[in-house]
Amino acid sequence: MPSRVSLVAGEDRRGNIQAALDAVEEDIAPLLDVEEILVKTNLVCSDNALAVTHVDAVRAMLDWLRRRTDVPIAVGDGTAFGSTLEAFNVFGYRALPGEYRDVRLVDLNADEAVELQSFDWRLRRRSVQASRLAVRSRLRISLAPPKTHDAVLVTLGLKNMVMGGLISRLSSIDAHTGKPRSSLRGRLVQVSEVLYMALPPVIRNRMMIAQAKELFFGVFNPSSKGAMHQGFPIIHLNLFALAPHLHPHLTVIDGFEAMEGNGPTDGDLVAWHVALASTDWLAADATTARLMGCSLDEVGYLWYCARAGYGAHDPAEIQIVGNVDPARVSRRFKRHALGSAQDRWRSPGVTRQVELALAARG
Repeated sequence: MPSRVSLVAGEDRRGNIQAALDAVEEDIAPLLDVEEILVKTNLVCSDNALAVTHVDAVRAMLDWLRRRTDVPIAVGDGTAFGSTLEAFNVFGYRALPGEYRDVRLVDLNADEAVELQSFDWRLRRRSVQASRLAVRSRLRISLAPPKTHDAVLVTLGLKNMVMGGLISRLSSIDAHTGKPRSSLRGRLVQVSEVLYMALPPVIRNRMMIAQAKELFFGVFNPSSKGAMHQGFPIIHLNLFALAPHLHPHLTVIDGFEAMEGNGPTDGDLVAWHVALASTDWLAADATTARLMGCSLDEVGYLWYCARAGYGAHDPAEIQIVGNVDPARVSRRFKRHALGSAQDRWRSPGVTRQVELALAARG
């Protein structure tokens, strides 16, 4: 049977998300028999509301779940820039535990770690740390806005789940004072991140700056999120390598307000007014990417995952359900300023690693 992806358009964010979930409820229902649910939002930063999962999108998800299950729900993420706890405060997440029973907020950056294997820029194995809650969860829900991206063209359900599930510990908590305590390298990276984010977007998104960022933050950053950034070809390989451990069991794309151009934090608003949902994460991401004007073979990590058979990707294998024809909401999103560089994600060494992974799978 084809994988189902719901596509709903309308003038109400919460209504769109709930209608998208309703359209694939039969697929979701068997997944709800778990001890706890993880709703993984996108809180990449704490200073740009367009770049993050809107709190009303989370409310729509929690409303829908609470009508069907009483199990505890963890709403979690680990920011790439700034503090997760600050992001919870800034974007209104602090109110959620008081509004819904058995809902807790979780900073995945502070969770117990599980070791996973990625690659460095020389294609050597490199360990990264992931949140135990994220890795061990039997129902991971990725709830994120669709955005263009500076390294992998688009960030959707899988990338939100993988990157947010990795741990960034640039500082630790002093057991005596309860205050953050950074290593020398951690402080250097933190200062560098502040300086990098202070650059005007027109400078920050130039090729030379982007390449320097990839090298510095990928090689010297003690953060596992930073370790994924080893140049354009390698980050696609790393997302592919971690997909089996951190893929969403349910993907919900809140496209009420999307981002184009210099995403994932500096892009421009697209008032798209759509929502998508599917229990086949690859089908959800591939469908959303196509609606944004991207073919599958432009997005390296999705192309690798399609080759590995991680889900449906061909439109002939995907059944679109909902209230709108895809052609009506399809549009070509403006690419990131580094789009031409991102096209060079293929490399012989990376291709060889993917072939070895596929051969190991049989």
